[in-house]
Amino acid sequence: LYLSVTDLFNYLEIKNDHSPEFDSVTGFFLNSNNNYLIDYKALRIVLNGKTYLLNADDMVQTQMGLYLRSTIFGKIFGLDCIFNFRSLSVDLHTKLELPAIRIKRQQLLRQNISKLKQEITPDTIIQNKYPAFNFGTADWTITTTHQKQEAANTMLNLRVGAIVAGGETDVTINYNYKEKINLKQQNYLWRYVNNDNETVRQVIVGKIPLQSTASLITPVVGVQITNAQTTFRRSFGTYTLSDFTEPAWVVELYINNILVEYTKADASGFYTFQVPMVYGNSTLQLRFFGPGGEERTKEENIFVPSTFLPKNEFEYTMSAGVLEDNKQSRFSRVDMKYGLSSILTIGSGIEYLSSVSSGTAMPFINAFFKPAANLILSADYTYDVRAKAIMSYRLPSDLTFELDYIKYKEGQQAINLNLIEERKAIISQQFKTNTSSIYTRLTIDNMVYPNSKQTIADLLLSGTWKGIGSNLTTYAQFMNSAYLNIYSNLALALRLPGKISFRPQMQYGYSNKSINSVKIESEKQLFGNGYFNITYENNFITHIPSFSLGLRFDLSFVRASFSARQANNNVIYSQTLAGGIIYDGKTNYLNFNNRNNVGRGGLEIYPYLDLNANNQRDPGEPKIKGLELKINGGRVQSNVRDTTIQVFDLIPYTSYLIELNPNSFDNIAWQLKKSMFKVTIDPNKVKLLEIPVKVSGEASGMVYGCSRDSIGQDRIVIDFYQGSRLVGKTITESDGNFSFLGLLPGTYTACVDPEQLNKLKMRAFPSSASFKVKVKTDGDVVSNINFKLNRLVDKM
Repeated sequence: LYLSVTDLFNYLEIKNDHSPEFDSVTGFFLNSNNNYLIDYKALRIVLNGKTYLLNADDMVQTQMGLYLRSTIFGKIFGLDCIFNFRSLSVDLHTKLELPAIRIKRQQLLRQNISKLKQEITPDTIIQNKYPAFNFGTADWTITTTHQKQEAANTMLNLRVGAIVAGGETDVTINYNYKEKINLKQQNYLWRYVNNDNETVRQVIVGKIPLQSTASLITPVVGVQITNAQTTFRRSFGTYTLSDFTEPAWVVELYINNILVEYTKADASGFYTFQVPMVYGNSTLQLRFFGPGGEERTKEENIFVPSTFLPKNEFEYTMSAGVLEDNKQSRFSRVDMKYGLSSILTIGSGIEYLSSVSSGTAMPFINAFFKPAANLILSADYTYDVRAKAIMSYRLPSDLTFELDYIKYKEGQQAINLNLIEERKAIISQQFKTNTSSIYTRLTIDNMVYPNSKQTIADLLLSGTWKGIGSNLTTYAQFMNSAYLNIYSNLALALRLPGKISFRPQMQYGYSNKSINSVKIESEKQLFGNGYFNITYENNFITHIPSFSLGLRFDLSFVRASFSARQANNNVIYSQTLAGGIIYDGKTNYLNFNNRNNVGRGGLEIYPYLDLNANNQRDPGEPKIKGLELKINGGRVQSNVRDTTIQVFDLIPYTSYLIELNPNSFDNIAWQLKKSMFKVTIDPNKVKLLEIPVKVSGEASGMVYGCSRDSIGQDRIVIDFYQGSRLVGKTITESDGNFSFLGLLPGTYTACVDPEQLNKLKMRAFPSSASFKVKVKTDGDVVSNINFKLNRLVDKM
């Protein structure tokens, strides 16, 4: 095997220059001081001052290049080229760090750095365009219950998402047949977002979300203005968030309306998250979903205990409104924070509540300090209300300590707690192996009242071992060193054969030395998307046993559940239907599903043949199927009927990167103009993304050499022009044949590359050939573009 010196060295990024007749190649090998010369006439190679003599059959010269026997590259340059005749391939082995490998490594490092910095360079960026009005999403739940000697009751929860006046609009209606419609139980919110406006990024009107010092029992109807971003910002640490819900319920964690994690509660309903702490003021929401189709519509807003900002960044939030209480209390709050350094953020503001008798105006200051990587300190003081301090420290072994101290102003009425002091200590640790995971937490909470003291301690052990979940929680309550109550809850979750889950629970009281209660749940999966469950519970203190049966189905368009519960000689029947709707008026898209859609966005990706190559979908340009894509989030669903692709469950105001596969289509003539899109999602709206696919034409022909028997000439470069613009190049194969795919409809000119002809001292006949690529669905093919090479005669 003979390999082209210039081709191989170009591939390996090794510097090389050849003479016009290809009788010598010069350059340097790996570094500029290591020069080399490959001389065909003298049959020698000079490398770094050392000369290697070659045999006559070690080197071959042609009109298109200088070739070396493959073994010579290994002996002289350390490039061992192993030729496999069966596969007609060469494996190159070397211990040297070749320039090509070094360049690839540098490119990979740059790509990794760009990913860490979230730097994306797409072909096309599509921003938000909010219409004046758009109805897009809805979620609904209907529950009916009835029991003996009572009228049936129906409860309805309807949540509608739309865009009104360019802003996200969410309206929730709660209806109970047995109660009058109460405005306090309804929810409505309008939010306008512009993350590019550094002064005012959000304007919120309606029942606004609040972070208040005073206890607000009822919602606040008002206005909120802030320059805080809605997008998920870079995190700088984590802290542990844990609580209890129902057993086996799914808990979703949202930060600034962005889903960042979800988990399933254990056998006792315990769940825990490692919450990423992000720069800026972040609001956390928890949403709960039961195995029977239940859904907790209320969201628990939990505020990040430490709010850091990047250095020299200022953030503010201004809120004002009226409480839906009997007094129509007026509320307002101004909260300002500034990043003094990368480890210190300071803040101040004032809160006002007209119904606080101890003082309506409550100015406050706070600070957040991170002196070490795993240590966070925060302090907050509100005048005439309270002083608060928190310390959180995490060891490299994931052992976490948290100390909280709160001192309340005696006689304050802003916070509805009759406390003087509160001290809390939390120690937690998580252990993980290949087969098990254990989370343990000890919490001690000491509360000082005006006339008493109370201490509550709980020790929690939650874990899994070979698929068996368990939770053991022990509670101890002390009151004035006289009252003592200690009890433990033990819960297990097992997976039995036949797709049966079994969850027994028991509570044991150490004070009365007896079992307080037992509960046994079992569930069987039916037909893939159906579940049948049985529950037995007995409280030995109240002597009230209960027994229940349940059946639920998760269909593509609805969640349905039916249950019957017998307790205290009474039977209660319940039925629940729940689902969601997505609608897009522009494309007449309507989808019924079993998911929550309000507050989310979607994409409808519409690939079409751009026959006239104007980047716009015109009448008569058909849809096409087969497009493959990747997106960094959401749920992709292909519509077989109309060949479109839908992506759901996308976070609004967030930019997603869509990568299209250029080799998606069976027809080689169908080619993508752009393959990388960055799209910002609109709330409560399915955004239409039209993907133009160009139909490329192909041009082919032959180049014949100078010999009389018209043998095809290889390695000849053919140029393609549209007018005076060079649109492509190709090179002839070993038999002289060439082809080029990628020509849009239009008129073109093909010619042999003039620079190459000049080096070869040849001319081509004809000098150029004109042809036309027509508009065809499957692409036009133009053939018989032929050239004949003639050698120029030197003038004497």
